[in-house]
Amino acid sequence: MDDRIQTFAKQVIETEAAAVRSLSGSIDEGFERAVKLMLDCPASVLTTGVGKAGHVARKISATLSSTGTPSHFLSPADSVHGDLGAVRQGDVVLIFSASGESDEILRLVSLVKKLNHPVVAVTASRNNSLGRAADAVLVMGKIEEACPLGLAPSASTTAMLALGDALALTVMKLRKFSAEDFAIFHPAGQIGRKLIKVREAMTFRAGENLPIASDKQTVGEVLHAVSRIKRRSGAVILTNGDGKLSGIFTDGDLRRVITNDSSAALSRPIAELMTHNPKRISADDLASEAMAMMRSGRFDELPVVDENDRPVGLIDVQDLVVLKMLDVEKE
Repeated sequence: MDDRIQTFAKQVIETEAAAVRSLSGSIDEGFERAVKLMLDCPASVLTTGVGKAGHVARKISATLSSTGTPSHFLSPADSVHGDLGAVRQGDVVLIFSASGESDEILRLVSLVKKLNHPVVAVTASRNNSLGRAADAVLVMGKIEEACPLGLAPSASTTAMLALGDALALTVMKLRKFSAEDFAIFHPAGQIGRKLIKVREAMTFRAGENLPIASDKQTVGEVLHAVSRIKRRSGAVILTNGDGKLSGIFTDGDLRRVITNDSSAALSRPIAELMTHNPKRISADDLASEAMAMMRSGRFDELPVVDENDRPVGLIDVQDLVVLKMLDVEKE
């Protein structure tokens, strides 16, 4: 590769990284005030910006929405042509503008302030027109662009994005937004699958279709006991006299015992043939953990137990295949 290409590309990255590092001074009273305005917002946080700053505003709006703060993007241009009607009582307006002097932004600020909505600004200075009008200002400071002409928004939008993320994720943390909450808003894709619980993934459940029998029975008695279950599993869960998990008996175990002793197979005690003290998992554990256990142990069924080690379900590899969990790594 041409050394000039490598050198300039690295320079761009270093310039943008330096811009982000310079933001530590932006975390001040203005930042705290902005967090409290958004945390206490009874309606939505509307984000807005022009040009590249508008793209940053759209991204931060999406981050807010997915982390517990209702939000949507408001176009500065469209807002003065009717879209201002989307602003509701209680909304907070979060504005991204490096210069703080764009005509569209200042026109929007004037209208928003007339409607008595709090304004949070992410801008270069608290002394520009936007900074003076805002109720809380996140000051980026003067940032040199990575563009070779020093014109195209690059380092400034990277810094703007970092400040927006810091704001959104601080609000998320103060809301005590949990992984379970996150999963509700991300049911699809790799993120959502990572957060699926075993209880959500398993299709065999106690009291419904769980193949379960006493470990005091014979093989024949066990097979008869679970034959009434309409949905067939490749394994039977065995319990002791206290109702606790004691073993598991699989189709593979049945084939082996029949092959070795077909005449007496059904009369043999299940306790002699089952796998004692099998691996098990809690219903509140992640399905990705169940997948990891199955992979490492090379088995297809995993008993699900409660806090007293009593079976509440069974998760098998087909449950995880349906959810496309095979490519999901354990956290």
